[in-house]
Amino acid sequence: MAGVPQGEEVSELADFTDRVHIHVKAGDGGAGCLSFRREAHVPKGGPDGGDGGDGGSVVLVADPQKSSLVDYRYKHHFSAERGTHGQGARKHGKDGEDLILPVPLGTQVRALDAQTMEPIAELGDLTRAGERLVVARGGRGGYGNPHFVTSVRRAPAFAERGEPGKELWIELEMKLMADAALVGMPSVGKSSLVAAMSNARPKVASYPFTTLIPSLGAVRTDDYDYVVADVPGLIEGAAEGRGLGHDFLRHIERCSVVVHVVDATGDFEGRDPVEDLAIIDSELATYDPELALRPQVVVANKVDMPATEEAVARVKARAEELERPFFAVSALTGEGVGPLKQALGALVFEERALRAQALADEESPYEKVWRGATKRDEVPFTLEREGEGWRLSGETIERWVVQTDWDNEEAVAYLQSRFARIGVDDALAEAGAQDGDEVRILEVAFDYVGPVELGPEGEEDA
Repeated sequence: MAGVPQGEEVSELADFTDRVHIHVKAGDGGAGCLSFRREAHVPKGGPDGGDGGDGGSVVLVADPQKSSLVDYRYKHHFSAERGTHGQGARKHGKDGEDLILPVPLGTQVRALDAQTMEPIAELGDLTRAGERLVVARGGRGGYGNPHFVTSVRRAPAFAERGEPGKELWIELEMKLMADAALVGMPSVGKSSLVAAMSNARPKVASYPFTTLIPSLGAVRTDDYDYVVADVPGLIEGAAEGRGLGHDFLRHIERCSVVVHVVDATGDFEGRDPVEDLAIIDSELATYDPELALRPQVVVANKVDMPATEEAVARVKARAEELERPFFAVSALTGEGVGPLKQALGALVFEERALRAQALADEESPYEKVWRGATKRDEVPFTLEREGEGWRLSGETIERWVVQTDWDNEEAVAYLQSRFARIGVDDALAEAGAQDGDEVRILEVAFDYVGPVELGPEGEEDA
């Protein structure tokens, strides 16, 4: 990038980060306590082990004071606090504190494959101030031994271990939350126009690609307040990733109004502003066809320069063909900027009203993603062949396995009775499992011995 002051480029980019990968780890749950009441004159006090505390969760919170993801540029691992273990005398462990990670408005969150670091699931989209997203839920604390008392098991000599907290790699991607986005070829004067319209003071110079990062400006008129974004210059082929295209086209996705800025002078290269308008239209439609449906405004800039009348007339005629509002302005002198600000404000507020009505008519995507479950899984486990043995999977049974003390025979026997209760033995028998077949759950393997009859301990535990 010839002519760009390298020190300024590095400094500017260092303060703006719009995509990062981070690893989050929720806190583990504390272990339940194995304890029996011991007091003078109370020979059989019974079990009194307290439950372990729940681990803290990792929570993202949309913070309007954050303008980029730079906080996560160099630190990539974040962990919440673990729960403490239960104690005797029914003293429950303390829950771990949640870890709160603030992110800018407009941050999309995706789960990543730990091996390829490619997105595998959309987790949420934080677009409102204060919106919260639990990306890693803390592990549940284990039950103390009083929970396993039954009519025939009066003194259970086991307790549950704590559940490990969830951990995963996630991608945070910020998309600017602007009402109007200024787009155009390099050096058409977008940064100067944002400065003329708002209180923003972006870097302005006479060489291409002066703007290395998107910037926002707050515009205020007598009737309207809104935000404009100065998006770095696009080039032909940007939608396919040429130049800085993919890095910055995403910042246009959330805007209500697209403002096409062309240079009435043709710049040093003698470009045709009407042709530039067609190129930008093509790039936006290629990147996201929905952008072509947004309200669009055409602005011819630098009309204070001599011999621009013919180019302005041609751009205006093309804008009228496209049925788009047209404005001739000079960011340098301020000519035409006032009417442009007022007209953009009217368009923005009209779009805001339409979007507000659309949100009122349908459920928020955030709520759809993060509505909590209110009952147990309809399918507690799945069973499939794995080599010569069998693989059991399912959130519920995997949690039971993790929380079982495998060195305690009574705890293992209790786990087997739980499996029988939810139909694991019957499912294996129906699938054709034979005595001695290996059955695997997570990293634990055991031999299948056929269905067992439920005894009096088969009732649901607390």
